[in-house]
Amino acid sequence: MVLKRFIGILGLGVLGAGMAAAEPPVLSLPLDCTLGETCFIQQFVDHDSGPDSVDFACGAATYDGHKGTDIRLPSGADMARGVAVLAAADGVVLGRRDGMADRRLQTAKDRAAIKGRECGNGVLLDHGDGWRTQYCHMKRGSIRVQKGQTVKRGTALGLVGLSGNTQFPHVHLSVEKDEQVIDPFQPQKVNECGPMGAENLWGEGFPADFTYQPTQIVLAGFAATAVKYDAVLDGKYVDLSSLARDKPLVAYGLAMNLRRGDRFQIFLQGPSGIITQTTGKPLAKNKAQWMSFAGKKAPSGGWPKGAYQSRISVLRAGKVLHSRASNYQIK
Repeated sequence: MVLKRFIGILGLGVLGAGMAAAEPPVLSLPLDCTLGETCFIQQFVDHDSGPDSVDFACGAATYDGHKGTDIRLPSGADMARGVAVLAAADGVVLGRRDGMADRRLQTAKDRAAIKGRECGNGVLLDHGDGWRTQYCHMKRGSIRVQKGQTVKRGTALGLVGLSGNTQFPHVHLSVEKDEQVIDPFQPQKVNECGPMGAENLWGEGFPADFTYQPTQIVLAGFAATAVKYDAVLDGKYVDLSSLARDKPLVAYGLAMNLRRGDRFQIFLQGPSGIITQTTGKPLAKNKAQWMSFAGKKAPSGGWPKGAYQSRISVLRAGKVLHSRASNYQIK
């Protein structure tokens, strides 16, 4: 979310926008995860210097003034299992903060309570020649490094959390050169956008075949009841080990970076054929994340044993933009 420096701790000011210098560091993925499978890029650096916003690819996966790359976990259950935040390059720890609570920011009172500490728990690294990276929203009590410590690329700095100004577990990675914001996807372009080129800063651990796809289904599965939004965000259904044969069978999906007019399509089938196939109403406005579900009550005698499959899709302008399938076995 909105990034502010560790004011009063590191003595640094808010970053601006600027151009990268020669020989920048090559960055590795700052999470111990597989991009596009167990973690997802939710938001990118804002390339618009005015009141509007645009990401590096001329898309809408950002917001006004956003100064970093947000890499998220699907749900709170993934955060609870522990996912390490990793140093993106060799460096020295300039500062750290720990002790802030992990919880989704929801009210004006919540925002007031963290004013000046929107980054939450985090670490700031110096990579030399004016290059720095900052890692925000880490889990309380997880910071493993100390100020002045030298770290290597891939060193575990702590764990992904939900501290500071955030509504989903993620790490906000900011990159700077001489206290100026740099977008690792387009380090040479400030107030312009376009396809990611060879000058990007990504290297080890970042997929070479990375494709810009901001709207994705990040979580999908089955439940035995009507699904609640907050429970999906918390990951209450992801560890479901068994479904009673006489209970409802529900398929659900959580997607990110939805646009006005997008629709969810849900397909659920079992050994006896199609159980339900529904297409929801168009969204009335853009959504950073949203979910949908559909299902049916158990038939007389219960659900038959065998394989069940669901497919959750996001439709845009009538075409499938992204899909995610799930499988379940009733024994």
